[in-house]
Amino acid sequence: MPIKVKPRSPGPTRLAGHRPIKRSRGLPMVLRIGFLAAVVALGLGVLYVGVGGLGFVVGGIGSTVGGFIENVTSTPSPKASVAALSDAPSLKQPKEPYTSATMVDLEVTVPTHLAGDPDHRIRVYLTLPDQDPTAIQEASLADAAKTIIPVELTEGINDFTVTIVGPAGESDPSLAVRYVFDDTPPKITVTSPKNNATVNRTAVEIKGKTQARTTLLARNAANGSTIAGTAEADGTFTLSLALSAGLNKITINGTDPAGNVSEATFNVKRGTGKLTVVLSASSYQIKRSRLPEPVTLYATVTDPDGKALAGADVTFTLSMPGIPTITIDGKTTAQGKASFKTTIPKGTDLGQGSATVLVSSQEYGSTEDFTVITIVK
Repeated sequence: MPIKVKPRSPGPTRLAGHRPIKRSRGLPMVLRIGFLAAVVALGLGVLYVGVGGLGFVVGGIGSTVGGFIENVTSTPSPKASVAALSDAPSLKQPKEPYTSATMVDLEVTVPTHLAGDPDHRIRVYLTLPDQDPTAIQEASLADAAKTIIPVELTEGINDFTVTIVGPAGESDPSLAVRYVFDDTPPKITVTSPKNNATVNRTAVEIKGKTQARTTLLARNAANGSTIAGTAEADGTFTLSLALSAGLNKITINGTDPAGNVSEATFNVKRGTGKLTVVLSASSYQIKRSRLPEPVTLYATVTDPDGKALAGADVTFTLSMPGIPTITIDGKTTAQGKASFKTTIPKGTDLGQGSATVLVSSQEYGSTEDFTVITIVK
């Protein structure tokens, strides 16, 4: 017979009760679905192993499970794929970048296949000194290959570039064209001659300074003569203008590359100065007993303003008693000087001989001077 044992009361060191087992909620729904799909796929794979499809099944299970889970758990965020246009437009370079106009026309040439395309536009960028390019406006493409876009200029240097924008993005920029906005008239400074100066010649040489490449026109109100010229890269200029006797009022008009115009006026007076020459000799008196004796004639030529005249024609003539006359031609140096060296031979008679110099200039006419050379005992 089985022995009945009376249950003992729990000891003081044991718990009188127990905690209820908390059941887990289970796997998340996404994992449950994935696990179920894996089991199904595994079962199908077992059936397929017999015909050599184990590798296919394993790969298929991994692909199926991974792809299914990814499709369920991921949130796709597609990115736009934009290809940049490769054909850049071009800009026509201006013949003269300087201008006083506040607006200029940009002539844009686009690839022929884009002409008139309503889906594309021309974007204009302006770059100012020490600044980055800034898009300032857009324009539709003309039906022809060329599109004219008026743009406004700011003072100083304006560099423009253009691009084409459309569904495929934005093209590379064109080469830059430069316009320089300048509305300030050029300052004309005459450095020579001074106002109301006296000029002892038939023409006045006008020297001065203004803006580089400024076109100049000088006019003498006294005789209507005019002369044109252009300032050098450093702004200097030289003009020669014919003078009349008495007072000459001269006006210089200057037009800078931007088209700005200014004027300068001054007076000069034509003096009565003349071309001059001074003749001298190394010896004025020679003893007959010392012949033959060398002698040198010197001529110093100055223009009507008293300045050394270079390149003047000079003719020396030496006539001594008892010997043939000697004549020789020459020209003055940059210092306005000329010389003639000869020898007075034996047999020259006692008495006075003469030395003469004749100077002629196409601009100032001619003049002469003479001196006496004497042969003594």
